[in-house]
Amino acid sequence: MSLARPYPPDLYHGDSGEPSAVRVPADREPELPTAHYLATGESTGGLYGLYRWMMGPEPAGPAPHFHRSISESFYVLTGVVRIHDGRGWVECGPGDFVHVPPGGIHGFRNESGEPASMLLHFAPGAPREEYFEVLADAARRERMEAEGRDEFMFRHDTYWV
Repeated sequence: MSLARPYPPDLYHGDSGEPSAVRVPADREPELPTAHYLATGESTGGLYGLYRWMMGPEPAGPAPHFHRSISESFYVLTGVVRIHDGRGWVECGPGDFVHVPPGGIHGFRNESGEPASMLLHFAPGAPREEYFEVLADAARRERMEAEGRDEFMFRHDTYWV
């Protein structure tokens, strides 16, 4: 009898498991006005990153772009979010899910005039925090623009179309 199984290689090699779960309370302050870091690539050993993305009523969100090394998925929690699926903009509401593999063109926008939120999932877990933080801070964003936007975007695997 073969003991092979159709799963990735084991990442844990102990015999009895271990108490290692991490809880992120819902009432914890978000790291940025737009992002609550639920699980960073660093905290998951590079397996994935998970963020709750919160948008106010004003139009906001990135234009179509793609990533070469990571997939990105969207799960809408509240409101209406327009997500670019590589072919055009699609309106998504609570419970809608969109997965974009590496190389897939995508973007998202809240143009509803109402607040909206969603989960962003990146796999594998890339260090997205600096990207979010620079774009959220006007002074850092201005410095990034002056010092080399192309290099910054390349470092963060973001290619605009």
